[in-house]
Amino acid sequence: MRILGIDPGLAIVGFGFVDKIGSKLHPIQYGCITTEAETDQGVRLKQIYETALQLIDKYQPDAVAIEKLFFNKNVTTALSVGQARGVLVLAAVQRGLPVAEYTPLQVKQAVVGYGKAEKRQVQEMVRMFLNLVSVPKPDDVADALAVAICHAHSSTFLDRMKGNGNGVHKP
Repeated sequence: MRILGIDPGLAIVGFGFVDKIGSKLHPIQYGCITTEAETDQGVRLKQIYETALQLIDKYQPDAVAIEKLFFNKNVTTALSVGQARGVLVLAAVQRGLPVAEYTPLQVKQAVVGYGKAEKRQVQEMVRMFLNLVSVPKPDDVADALAVAICHAHSSTFLDRMKGNGNGVHKP
C-alpha cells in the first residue's frame, strides 16, 4: 500500500509518499509545495491543487492521510490553512482516493506512543521508522511523513480488527 501523507498549509505543504510492505515502511518521495506570500491567495490555492494532482498522478498512492486542522489562535492563519486543506482533499477525492484525517494528537500517539510528544521526538521517530540518515526539512515534510506513518499504523490495526492479514485497509 502506498500512502500519501500531507501536512497542509498555504505557504508550505509538506508531503511524503510511503510504501507499506508487510510491517515495513519505505519512503518513496517527500518534499514540500511552496507558494509565495505576495501572490494572490486564490492563485496560491490553485498552485497547491495543481501540484497535488501532479504528485498524485506521478506516484499513484492508494490512500491519502492528512492532518486535521487544529485550533489556531490566529483566525486568518486557520482559515487559509483550512482552504489549502480543502483543495488538497479535493485533489485526492477527484482521483478516487480514500482520505483519512488525523489530529496532531493521534499522529504523535501513533508515531511516538505519547500524544503530547515534542516535535523533535516525532521527527526523530520518523527518521528511525523510515531509516533516513537525517530528519527531513523543513519541519512540514517530517510532519507529513509522520501522518503517513500514522495511517500505516492505523490501517494495520484496522486490518487486525477485521481479520484481514494482507495489510490493505479498504474503507
